[in-house]
Amino acid sequence: MEWLAQTEADVLCLQEVRAEPEQLPEQVRAPEGWHVVHAPAAAKGRAGVSLYSRREPDRVQVGFGSAEFDGSGRYVEADLPGVTVASLYLPSGEVGTERQDEKERFMGEFLAYLKGLRERAAAEGREVLVCGDWNIAHQQADLKNWRGNTKNSGFLPEEREWLGRVLDPADGGYVDVVRALHPDTEGPYSWWSYRGRAFDNDTGWRIDYHVATPGLAGRAVKGFVERAATHAERWSDHAPVTVVYDR
Repeated sequence: MEWLAQTEADVLCLQEVRAEPEQLPEQVRAPEGWHVVHAPAAAKGRAGVSLYSRREPDRVQVGFGSAEFDGSGRYVEADLPGVTVASLYLPSGEVGTERQDEKERFMGEFLAYLKGLRERAAAEGREVLVCGDWNIAHQQADLKNWRGNTKNSGFLPEEREWLGRVLDPADGGYVDVVRALHPDTEGPYSWWSYRGRAFDNDTGWRIDYHVATPGLAGRAVKGFVERAATHAERWSDHAPVTVVYDR
């Protein structure tokens, strides 16, 4: 709540909320000065996404038209003036299990939706921004120990290829905003395992992205990870990824 009181953000996207709205304290469920939409998962205690905005959205949509995933608490979008903003929690996966199969099915459906969303928004003169935990490190610069993770979910060749399609101007047509701002940087990482001293050593992954249509991406002036000063001051294994866009 201290972070929320201090942030100058116009929109806040949360993932892996896990709780039902009625389980959240009032100051979290509906903080003063924010309009909030919660999209919990049908499976109790899993996933869940939320979107907080300073002004009331013109339209809100939970899910992306998927029979399998619309009740899974993984996607919510809101129309604000000139832009559609979405909060995404893409499945994490685990090689050789049904979880990886689920992740691949999600990716297949979601890329098609992203293309349609971009086209509809363009027809309305709108930009699109999808914020969230994409659970894929796209390039070697996006995780510290990439050599040891080439056969692990999150850095599989097919996952990286899929994200490359999202970011291909001739295919998905979106831009990885933070990477565009920091093209030659290792990281900046946004997730660190609780195991060992990953956070202290900055042995992290960059899996939380602002993925935007080119017009909005071109207006990004600053992008950074709000990494806690010490391990003890963390309040998640993720850290907020913040981007400032020029009006």
